[in-house]
Amino acid sequence: MSQSTLLRGVTILGAAAIISKLLGTLQKIPMQNIGGDEAFGIYSAVFPIYTLIIFLATAGFPVAISKFVSESLEKNNEAEAFQILKVSCIILFLSGLLFFSLLFFGAHIIANAIDNEHTIMAIQSISFALLFAPIMSALRGYFQGKHNMIPTAISQVIEQFVRVFIMIILLLYLTYNGYSNEWIAAGGTFGSTAGALAGFIVMFFIWMKEKNHIQIASTELTIGSMLKLSKKLIHYALPVCLGSIVVPILGIVDSFTLPRLIGIYQGLNESHAIEQFGIYARGLTLIQLVAMIFTSVSVALVPLMAELKLKGHKDKIKVQTELSIRFTWLIGIAASFGLFFCIKPILIMLFENELGVLSASILSFAIVFSVLNIVSTSILQGLGFPFIPAVNLLIATGLKVILNVWFVSLWGIEGAALSTVFAFVAASILNLITLYRKTAFSIKFSNYFIKPIFSIVIMGISIYIIYFGLQFIFDHIAQGLEYRLSATIISLFAVSFGAMTYLISIFVSRTISEDDLSHMPSLSNKISPLLTKIKMRK
Repeated sequence: MSQSTLLRGVTILGAAAIISKLLGTLQKIPMQNIGGDEAFGIYSAVFPIYTLIIFLATAGFPVAISKFVSESLEKNNEAEAFQILKVSCIILFLSGLLFFSLLFFGAHIIANAIDNEHTIMAIQSISFALLFAPIMSALRGYFQGKHNMIPTAISQVIEQFVRVFIMIILLLYLTYNGYSNEWIAAGGTFGSTAGALAGFIVMFFIWMKEKNHIQIASTELTIGSMLKLSKKLIHYALPVCLGSIVVPILGIVDSFTLPRLIGIYQGLNESHAIEQFGIYARGLTLIQLVAMIFTSVSVALVPLMAELKLKGHKDKIKVQTELSIRFTWLIGIAASFGLFFCIKPILIMLFENELGVLSASILSFAIVFSVLNIVSTSILQGLGFPFIPAVNLLIATGLKVILNVWFVSLWGIEGAALSTVFAFVAASILNLITLYRKTAFSIKFSNYFIKPIFSIVIMGISIYIIYFGLQFIFDHIAQGLEYRLSATIISLFAVSFGAMTYLISIFVSRTISEDDLSHMPSLSNKISPLLTKIKMRK
């Protein structure tokens, strides 16, 4: 697969991810705005459990399917690719049914582990998504292995749209009729079930259309061949699963420790403890928005790396690894500092007030290490080292548990935020050390630190000029503007202007060079004329 093909796939998935994750953020904002922090806390405690269960139910199969389908098509073996999908669908249907049963019938046990019985209904409500999401993920993996990102993009957007739409309808109905916070949170989580069903239906119809247009040689799939293929898929998929669940598994640690620790160390009852957890979860929502975008985009790296390794292109692997890590670092560090600079108006814009501003400020620095971990994990998976990110994940998870107990006792939810940052730092650094040993990709200190610092400073200055300039206008000239509306205007203008100045500065400082762009022809053809026009190139 060429760099331009990769870029097109990344662009399609990136655009879909931005749309779907923005819709996903809208799913959480009405929960807090309409239901309040307690209902939001219940939702935030349950949703990481669902996310983790989805990963376990699919067991890394989308990535494995993508890899093996890509390798089969490289050998012009369409029949083998179809068999991979067929066997995967059978396995994933059974695993989805199993985990649905465990989640629905074991909701009381999980709620006791969280130390909050208010979560039972929300857990049962969201469990039905497991009847549809696993097979949907198998179909997505098949098309990604064919380097066709459009079906995944379409289904992602529709899934999120239906999820948000159903959730808002249920929130309005339940709150209007005076239902309890347990019912409101359950209504919110049921949106995920509706979205999973919609996404499955879309992928099923796209697959049926695809099936009618391809010629597949008739091959018998015996029980023996099914078992052999199943073993091959599971052997690769299980460690991929463990290596891909950094965000949800760290969220699980928070779900099962924070409400209990907050109650113990701050002397709060069950309702107030889960409310504090909801305030802490505001910052996590912002981190997950960026992280999930990178998760969606990084899936294109797995089949690319698998192909390059299969063909023995060591130099191309080295170049692609360096570019992927550097671009991720540049975007991630900008997102972290950008959120830090604008955290107060962003919280007011999204969550009505600035509660949790300190914990959210701390959490903003988890973004860069979270996305580095996601991308480095995908590269290692594509190169055939799926166990390594899994081990690194276990180390980071253990660190997170220890630091939660220690830091929450000292600083409450701010301590929890700090422990999250340290856990992501540990996971990403361990992955990068391994990746360096496997590929020997080059790291220039100036490109990763000196030049980006210049760009961050420029971005920060531009953000604060907009921030304080607009704040002065609202305080002295355009007085009377609603508080949340003024914060929204400040956030949108400051973030947009900051992103623009950062993007320009990384080209001015040659942080991204012409040689970098030459490895991505499609991107270079669009950017180079613009750089020449504004005299940043000769």
